Amino acid sequence: MLTYPLQKHSGSSLYEQLYRAIKADILSGELRPGEKLPSKRMLANHLEVSVITVKTAYEQLIAEGYLYGVEKKGYFVSPVERLTGGAAAPAAVAPQKEAQWYLDFAASSTAEEQFPFSTWAKLMRRTILEQDTGLLRPTPSTGIPELRRAIAATLHQFRGLSVDPEQIIVGAGTEFLYSLLVQLLGRDKVYAVEDPGYRKIAAVYQSGGVAVRPIPLDGSGLSAEALRRSDAHVVHISPSHHYPTGIVMPISRRQELLRWAGEGEGRYILEDDYDSEFRFVGRPIPTMTSIDTAQRVIYLNTFSKTIAPSIRISYMVLPPHLLAEYRARLGFYAGTVSSFE
Repeated sequence: MLTYPLQKHSGSSLYEQLYRAIKADILSGELRPGEKLPSKRMLANHLEVSVITVKTAYEQLIAEGYLYGVEKKGYFVSPVERLTGGAAAPAAVAPQKEAQWYLDFAASSTAEEQFPFSTWAKLMRRTILEQDTGLLRPTPSTGIPELRRAIAATLHQFRGLSVDPEQIIVGAGTEFLYSLLVQLLGRDKVYAVEDPGYRKIAAVYQSGGVAVRPIPLDGSGLSAEALRRSDAHVVHISPSHHYPTGIVMPISRRQELLRWAGEGEGRYILEDDYDSEFRFVGRPIPTMTSIDTAQRVIYLNTFSKTIAPSIRISYMVLPPHLLAEYRARLGFYAGTVSSFE
């Protein structure tokens, strides 16, 4: 029987402690692929915790691909590489009506009545008074230091990433950042995109003068086998929440793609983490960047989902070895985000 010393006053929830302990045993090989785990009730009784604690931990592990469930049989360990140093159906679209929409699921939209305008106005006034004429000065091409430091702190706290603020490049929307990446990585590269996927991504890359290859999906996300058969050097994926299918890429597929990136010179994975902050159940899915030991993943995120689409602020995190090249080739750009915002 699995036995873990769960601490009720450790500062982290019991389910998170259990999730981390089981995950560590899977990655270390202590729990082997195909091994059956205790039932929720049996493990809860053994550890003297609630069934919901075990249920939530198991659900998080299933979401990340470490476990899989078999109806009426239980929970089993997925095949996962040891660490060294079915798709959800799209939401049904409501028929066109003259009546007012109950909920709006359109892309790039927001519930305007929910935006905290009074709080935003108060913060804007305070910032203008504190910064004064400093807001009128040109901003660095990578973004103002205060914002980059705040982003680095948020990534550390909520996404488990330890990055230097100097690695962060702030830009006016992810589409602008895609264009920067084409210039940085080179127009001789072939870019792979998810098919189906967010169509604008391929359009931006093609407008930048690079070849684009659509790669089909399977139940675990972008097909690693199809990617290998292609001539792509760079692949753009959204592993934490694929659009539009909702697939969460399991750990085994993430490891396959990282292995692909490490097998060829100049290969990179662009991890689009566009709405990772939102989860109905459990904690946010860990990033691919957090398990990338070869520095082949470039992380991208935006505030369009967490604040509003009109707030044209996005950012990417470059691996350290690309920073010098970025400064040499693209450092001449002026900052594209308003210092006021």
